[in-house]
Amino acid sequence: MKIAIQGIKGSFHHIVANKYFGQDIELVECMSFTEIPVLLKEGKVDSAVMAIENSIAGAILPNYALIDEFNLSIEGEVYINIHHHLMALQGQSLEDIKEVWSHPMALLQCRKFFRSQPQFKLIEEKDTAEVAQRIQRDNIKGVAAIASKMAAEMYDLEVLKDDIQTIKNNSTRFFILKNNNDSPYHPSKLGDVKDKASVKFVTKHDAGSLAEILDIFGKHELNLTKIQSLPIIEKPWNYAFFIDLVIEDFVLYKNALHLISKKVNDLKILGEYHQNNA
Repeated sequence: MKIAIQGIKGSFHHIVANKYFGQDIELVECMSFTEIPVLLKEGKVDSAVMAIENSIAGAILPNYALIDEFNLSIEGEVYINIHHHLMALQGQSLEDIKEVWSHPMALLQCRKFFRSQPQFKLIEEKDTAEVAQRIQRDNIKGVAAIASKMAAEMYDLEVLKDDIQTIKNNSTRFFILKNNNDSPYHPSKLGDVKDKASVKFVTKHDAGSLAEILDIFGKHELNLTKIQSLPIIEKPWNYAFFIDLVIEDFVLYKNALHLISKKVNDLKILGEYHQNNA
């Protein structure tokens, strides 16, 4: 299988791809999230891994927009604990480091460590593992990367400091995506039991419309695990809502969607899949 990931081998997306699909896959490396939907739509990859939220930094809103814009289907989710390690060329020490290069999300998640190390100049880059690879390939001294332990091993770098993330229980949620060739309404196949769903809807401009929708979910015993609003670009001050919900009774879930479809301007099932607990 060809799997698109953001970043290169040794990145956290690589770790998730192996966890979900196993080792027998071909990785297609992307340096930006925007490349991933195009590869899926053009049939150049079978599936993709995309980070969607972090327990420290919150939701990655542009990725919700990409999933919606390209009509991608969520086929699964994976949570992993993120361990950030400071690494540099073999033989370098913490005192040798002048700059730290990494993805802005990684820098944000390690902000407490860097407050204690004000001598470091922080440089934002596109991918954690790519920086690790570049330091090794170009023999860059005085520069450290923040990346996974896998990246340190793959690119033969020395770990100068382990687990520098601010919160030790630092978890990121990833979506497993496919090109959606189905209609927007696609209930799970008979016997293919799913216990979680991601849904997008746009409420009408009526007072209490969102509360009414949430009440329908509650009355049908559907537990909402997340609700996220996103501006509708072409309609200023209008918002779409993305929700995740746990399904205990698929009939109640379908009945709830049927009622909600009559009360909103737009309803789309982004995916029905197996819940993966954090």
